[in-house]
Amino acid sequence: MELNLTKPICFFDLETTGTDITKDRIVEISILKVFPNGNKESKTWLVNPEMPIPSQVTLVHGITDEKVANEPTFKELAKTVYAMIKDSDLGGYNSDRFDIPLLAEEMLRADVDFDMKNMLPVDVQTIFHKMEQRTLKAAYKFYCGKNLEDAHSAAADTNATYEVLKAQLDRYSDDLENNVKSLSEFTKRRNSADFAGFIAYNKNGEEVFSFGKHKGKKVEDVLDSEPGYFGWIINADFPLYTKKVLTAIKLRKLNTKL
Repeated sequence: MELNLTKPICFFDLETTGTDITKDRIVEISILKVFPNGNKESKTWLVNPEMPIPSQVTLVHGITDEKVANEPTFKELAKTVYAMIKDSDLGGYNSDRFDIPLLAEEMLRADVDFDMKNMLPVDVQTIFHKMEQRTLKAAYKFYCGKNLEDAHSAAADTNATYEVLKAQLDRYSDDLENNVKSLSEFTKRRNSADFAGFIAYNKNGEEVFSFGKHKGKKVEDVLDSEPGYFGWIINADFPLYTKKVLTAIKLRKLNTKL
């Protein structure tokens, strides 16, 4: 079943130096952009992460320091990547927990004002885990009847993710609505304002802290009662996107007082 789209959706996959979204860097990014009329556009870039790639990570994706030594840095690629995805929703495999948060960090480090307000995320892994509990390789075999060659190659994983989602729409046509908004809602793991989940929404749709001594308290109330808490988060080792969301809340509150 083909996707029922009202705007493009970009399926993407990252290969990285590790799994820490605040410290690790992209070494390869592949994007498959699918348009509402069914046309597709794909791009893959190797990226110089400006840090050593651990040998145990190279064993997974096969990308060495030497292979990316003369490739552009993400800062050099950021505007090109953003131009490809900015008008689209985003799809991936485990993307809500890893690829989107890490991409956001890289974009913000490159001074690109990345924001998900106009993008809906669809995490194909969540559909799979809710329905079958498997890995991408097993998902591709289960849904598409094919063996996934070159697993952990960003391009292979990206195309497999797209194919799996289409097959999931066929298999679960009674349970899944064929539109990105519904798929995004189905794959959402938590209701948070930031990717890392440090700022959540309460039942009234208000931002609250989800950690520490102010867990469950409204962010605006904490910023009023303890202004220094904002500075502590901004200067601590929190993800850049979390800091961006917190800053936006603070600015919003200041503007309402004017």
